[in-house]
Amino acid sequence: MTNILVGIDGAVGTITIDRPQRFNSLDVETARDLRKAGLQLARDKDVRAVVLRGSGGVFCSGADLKEVASCQLPVACDFRPATGNGQPATYGAVFKQVLEYIHSTISEIRRAPKPFIAAVDGIAAAGGFGLAMACDLVVASQRATFEWAYSKTGLTGAESSTFMLPRLIGLRRSFELLLLNPRIDAERALDIGLINLIYPTTIFDHDVHQLALRLASGPTEAYGIAKELLNQAAGMDRLDFHLDRELDSLARIAGGANFAEGIDAFFDKRPAAFGVK
Repeated sequence: MTNILVGIDGAVGTITIDRPQRFNSLDVETARDLRKAGLQLARDKDVRAVVLRGSGGVFCSGADLKEVASCQLPVACDFRPATGNGQPATYGAVFKQVLEYIHSTISEIRRAPKPFIAAVDGIAAAGGFGLAMACDLVVASQRATFEWAYSKTGLTGAESSTFMLPRLIGLRRSFELLLLNPRIDAERALDIGLINLIYPTTIFDHDVHQLALRLASGPTEAYGIAKELLNQAAGMDRLDFHLDRELDSLARIAGGANFAEGIDAFFDKRPAAFGVK
């Protein structure tokens, strides 16, 4: 696995998204390897707690828009075919392949009978935001920030974000993130219930590891059963259905004029002019 690092220290497993030159964004290959790592550690009975993190002072910036813009599918898809009849890939087809892998990872995190901790140091945006929210605990460094970001390029939201946000912070604040797209610092994220803890940036890795060790030494079987009960109480049995709807909605809108303008504006480093004729 090129851009995903897997480490096991005793009963603590760590998955690191290691693509700092692209702000730890997820191209198809990286998303596929993230899924492999998630499956491995979620199902390893000797691993009793898992940390999901990014390298280089960034958590994850979501899908790699550079790969999406290229409309190339560089690896064979394990899921449904993205294109057919020899036709070139579309924006939606590339998004669909990336999201299939990310959504499968999220499903595995929610089903895993052990704690998953998102360790957010730096920015968590779009798909990175969704990945963090899908974990059982989210801890942030003092320099961490969180951003919905999908609306910047005219997209609808995916990677569990539209499912998790109303459950975590309520409907009104969810609309604030969707419509106003503020960049939220760690203190604000803690205040509104997006995250659980803030650690000093200088000792962030140490404090995260100590938390993971504490969880790994706990009653894993009881944690797993209680996690399943909380998932049921929160309606998580509908998560996979909702992930499919997120994927289909985002892939569909990615084929429209708004995203075409949004991705052009992203690479031109200018505000998108949605609705301007």
